[in-house]
Amino acid sequence: MAEIIQRDGTWAFDGTTVRITPGLHRSVPLFRQTYGEVAVPLEAIAGVVFEPERKRGRLRMRLREGADPLLQATGGRLPDPADPYRLVVDVDRAGVAEYVAEEIRRALMLDQIPKEPTKAYLLPGPPVPVSVRSSDGTVSFDGTQVRIDWADTSDRVKRATGPRIMALSDLVQVEWLPNSGYEDGFLRFVTRETVFSKLPPEKDPYALDLWGSARRDLLTALVATAVTSRLPHPSTRTDGGDYAERRQLGGAVLTSADHHDVLLRRLRELGELHRDGVLTDEEFAMTKAAVLRGF
Repeated sequence: MAEIIQRDGTWAFDGTTVRITPGLHRSVPLFRQTYGEVAVPLEAIAGVVFEPERKRGRLRMRLREGADPLLQATGGRLPDPADPYRLVVDVDRAGVAEYVAEEIRRALMLDQIPKEPTKAYLLPGPPVPVSVRSSDGTVSFDGTQVRIDWADTSDRVKRATGPRIMALSDLVQVEWLPNSGYEDGFLRFVTRETVFSKLPPEKDPYALDLWGSARRDLLTALVATAVTSRLPHPSTRTDGGDYAERRQLGGAVLTSADHHDVLLRRLRELGELHRDGVLTDEEFAMTKAAVLRGF
């Protein structure tokens, strides 16, 4: 057993699995504490390094592409402190960190673990049900459907449409960008009908606009990961170009007729909101223009 225990967390390697447990100290980000322990099988690891620094160093693990739904959902955009595959190491424990990294590298070599992308997820996503309250509303996922309940501060167009419920079978992709504190983030659920539509997150009833506490909004990655882990693995996709133009849905490629039907439905929905007085003339014009640009 190779193990290192730090205030930031613990890494323990038994020859087949690296168990990563977040520390309980207040310096450990809320996201890592909420995500909890991660058991990384050896076959999911592409490499591990220890990066020494003058005051403290860092253990970093690199996973094979396609092995982890968390990395797939977040696209490498998790802030460094929230990354579960990074461990801050005190300078007096540098030797232990080097030993742990070397033991993992030796096992990778002996077991001849390939570095190529995987064809299935080798780590599970967060358990369900999972629910997160963000600046734009509360998003929940029970394993079969996603539900968004808008906050009082959400755009009134979103509030007017009421809670948004999406079946897992209707989803084709999850898009996530964190709130950096300087720029807003978003959590967008791409469905069969909205695959061509790219409304701004603050107007999109299928997206949460993340503009509040970056610490709390980061937890939306839990829902993004839970959903992503239950969608078809990226290796099953046949699209080689732009997602919005070539995405295959249910085995059938969207035709120009499908494209036209989706556009008409979106414009019809906006027209109804305008007639009902939910959208002002200015809001209707701006939102309509955004829909047309997206198509």
